[in-house]
Amino acid sequence: MPWRGPAAPAVAVPSGVRATILDVPQWDDRPLVGRDEELARLLASVDRAQEGRACAVLLAGDAGVGKTRLLDELAVRAGDRGFRVLTGHCVDLGDVGLPYLPFVDLLRPVAGEPLTAAGQPALAGLLSGRAPVAVPDAPAGEAADLGRPLPQLARPQLDDGRLQLFESVAGLLTELAAATPLLVVLEDVHWADRSSRDLLRYLLARLDDDPIALVVSYRADDLHRRHPLRPLLAELVRLPGVERLELGPLPDAAVGELVRGLGQDVPESTVEDVVSRAEGNAFYAEELLAAGLAGETLPLALTDVLLARVEQLGEAAQRILRVAAVAGRQVRHDLVAAVSGLGPAELEAALAETVHRHLLVVSTDGRYRFRHALLREAVLADLLPGERVRVHAAIAAHLAATPGAGTAAELAHHARGSNDLPGALAASLEAAAEAARVGAPAEQLQHLEAALALWPAVPDAAERAGRDQAALLLDTAAAARRGGELHRAVALLRAALDLLGADGDPVSRARVHYTLAQALGRIEDQAAAHRESRRAMALVPAQPPSVVRTWAAATHARTSYDLNRWAEGDAAAEEALAAADALGLDSAWADTAVSLARVRGFGDRAAVCARLEEALARARRSGDTDVEMRVLFNLAVVPYEAGAVTEALPWIDAGLDRARTLGVEWAFYPAELRHLGVVGRYVSGDWDGSLRLAEVLARVPEMSAHVRAAGLLVQVGRGDPATAERVAWARGLAARLDAHVLLLLATAGAEIDLAAWAGDPATAAERARSAVRQVHALWGSDRLAVVRLVATALAPLADAAAAARLTGDDAGARRWVSAGEELADQARAAVDDHLRAIGGFGAEGAAWQARVEAEAARLAGRVEPRRWRAAVDAFGYGHVYEQARSRWRLAEALLAADEREAAAEELRAAAAVAVRLGAAPLRAAVVALARRGRLALDLPGAGRVVETASVFTPRETEVLRLLAQGRTNRQIGAELYISEKTASVHVSNILAKLGAGGRTEAVALAASRGLLPTAS
Repeated sequence: MPWRGPAAPAVAVPSGVRATILDVPQWDDRPLVGRDEELARLLASVDRAQEGRACAVLLAGDAGVGKTRLLDELAVRAGDRGFRVLTGHCVDLGDVGLPYLPFVDLLRPVAGEPLTAAGQPALAGLLSGRAPVAVPDAPAGEAADLGRPLPQLARPQLDDGRLQLFESVAGLLTELAAATPLLVVLEDVHWADRSSRDLLRYLLARLDDDPIALVVSYRADDLHRRHPLRPLLAELVRLPGVERLELGPLPDAAVGELVRGLGQDVPESTVEDVVSRAEGNAFYAEELLAAGLAGETLPLALTDVLLARVEQLGEAAQRILRVAAVAGRQVRHDLVAAVSGLGPAELEAALAETVHRHLLVVSTDGRYRFRHALLREAVLADLLPGERVRVHAAIAAHLAATPGAGTAAELAHHARGSNDLPGALAASLEAAAEAARVGAPAEQLQHLEAALALWPAVPDAAERAGRDQAALLLDTAAAARRGGELHRAVALLRAALDLLGADGDPVSRARVHYTLAQALGRIEDQAAAHRESRRAMALVPAQPPSVVRTWAAATHARTSYDLNRWAEGDAAAEEALAAADALGLDSAWADTAVSLARVRGFGDRAAVCARLEEALARARRSGDTDVEMRVLFNLAVVPYEAGAVTEALPWIDAGLDRARTLGVEWAFYPAELRHLGVVGRYVSGDWDGSLRLAEVLARVPEMSAHVRAAGLLVQVGRGDPATAERVAWARGLAARLDAHVLLLLATAGAEIDLAAWAGDPATAAERARSAVRQVHALWGSDRLAVVRLVATALAPLADAAAAARLTGDDAGARRWVSAGEELADQARAAVDDHLRAIGGFGAEGAAWQARVEAEAARLAGRVEPRRWRAAVDAFGYGHVYEQARSRWRLAEALLAADEREAAAEELRAAAAVAVRLGAAPLRAAVVALARRGRLALDLPGAGRVVETASVFTPRETEVLRLLAQGRTNRQIGAELYISEKTASVHVSNILAKLGAGGRTEAVALAASRGLLPTAS
């Protein structure tokens, strides 16, 4: 038999069976070998946490390489340092989709503590391992007034949204750490469910100055190219305080030491054989040695090694292993007893045998788990198909007959595994409801789609589901929309239309058509959205008024306005308002009122806001949270577009708070509110707040990626070295989501500004031209946003044209001027189209229009301070950074007009903003202009003003002035009445003093250092 080692310390006895296996030695009790360096790095993180700096380590390694053993040692050492250790395990559950499983495991030891029960009520459902059982149904989305609440798909309670749950977990950990420093360990996150990955992301972004160390382990060899953990890891390693630790194979010497420590008097030939075959894998070495000590020839494959150990057991013990393998998670004693078919005495003996042979391990809560996941995988793979089906069926029967024995998701998994498809369908629907109640939209959608996949195989599916298949498709699409998966929602709705067919019930078809129209509008396919809403209108008569017709009209008004079909939109809106009033459909009335207020109330902001506040009251009265969020978004965007940014921010915050309360922060309008908040804080000069809002994320669906991309504005403005990498991420996503205009605008704006600060006019111009074309194709006459892109791109083009003129490169100047004029004309055309088709625009549009004209004058070589003064005044509506940037250019124009005092005043104002915002590129540009114009700035690093006379002789100064005008040596000599040779000597002296390699470089260097003469 394998070596058993010294007796383990006694532990608490949770059950009678556990009492029979006390003091069972574990091979993991051996001293840790070969991991001194890795352990030191992990302990350094623990020490940092003890100092009050939260930190995290992502521990990567192949299966069996020793991650768990290393973490066990870390837990012991951390405990010696006074840490409390909480550990959560992820388990390979296939398609079970149990949300937050590792966090349930991790927090279970603190579930009964007063701090948890009293201080974090939102955790009650999570820590119980089951969803709350009493959650009232609430209307969902824009169909709230349809009087058809989604069966079994209740939305979260007002205190049960995802953010409340995430913040409750973070708050609990923080409060626990305030009493005792914490080491939080999450093992095998390559198996984590999506909601757990989201929560992990949130915690790492949220925890800061807390004595918490978090270590996350995962199998590096399991991360294939499309594994969902890969993008999360790439994101996490960029967070401050997060590092990655790769656990490689053990050195041969360490493997040998391990083998010798596991058994007494192990023959050296066996040690050498194990070392050569194990290839640094500790688990493989242990299993090879166990097989060898049992008198067997060492098998070659790891699976053979593991199964050889299993085959040494009696039949009853092997049966228990098969049950545990199929169960798929830590197995409770009652499930093993019910499914194994063994009597009490035989069961006790068999369990003791599996634990004594180190195949199963008893957890502190009395559950059984495999010592290593590879062992479970081997047992599971060895089961014959029929045997696996029978075990699945037995487990499903136990779960169905025993309340509280497991979750609906587990029951669905085992029902599918046993080919009980009707049972799996019912359980999948219940699992979706449970996922909704604990705030796990991804898993809710997963279970609903599982039910859809089972539908054709279940004859009485409609009866079991309480709805027909088309209704289930609608409900699944609604779940996809709530989770931000808009493209998936569109696909599901199209499937519902196909299912209903051309001869289907007109009312059902109309409902799907207008719901599809709403989804298409949100992915920027306005033409298709209008077609769908028109089809909905054609299917249901206007008289008598009906709920479906009213919503069809409300949707058709929106899609018509999106295409500038004003008369068509007005007619639909008028019908929708009248019908909504007649039927008492407050949400439909509110939705239509928003559409009308936005397109017909321009110029009378007070009236628009009053109408919107009435719509907000009606939306809340109806309980339609989607319409409510649309109203809140418009209450924020109306003052923002009018230039009242400070008035918009409270509405943005109120809307985001409401979205968090409802647990819908990544639905369409909450995501748009967050985007507006990121941009609004950027505009108002709260750059740190803008970045926080963009980066503190629970999850970013692809169609909401523009929220995060908007943070690029701050990164570019600050000259963040990580900007290029983030821009590349956004560019790749924008190329794939080519109809996502807001993502395109955020990405293109960042790329153009990045190129402008880098002095790359060609890239800026090319990116601006491409973006203008794309936005024009997608938004038509409503493309005023391109004016900002053009204004930003004109800056480096005007710089390039000025530099070409300075060096006498007339052809280059003409080329840059031509490129800039083409862009300026496109901006002017966008303004004209908007005025003709839509009407006036707000303060931001006017400011960028003024900037385009100012840059166009600079591009042409005209010194026109009045245009830059107009831009400064226009951005005074509240755009702190762009006003400062315009002041910099105004100072440049004033210097050229020899208005030095006024230029200095503008530069000082621009410098103050640049310093406050941390806008390093602007600060550097301000300092460079001050040096070039020999203006004193009270700014660290600006340096003192250097007079030309202190560097060059009077004659060299005259020669330099003529050099800047492109004169040859002969022309210089003629103008200054000196010989050509003397002029050449002066030029050589100037080049030497400037360290320039040629005449053009000398002029450029003199200009950048403020040494060019300013007078003729």
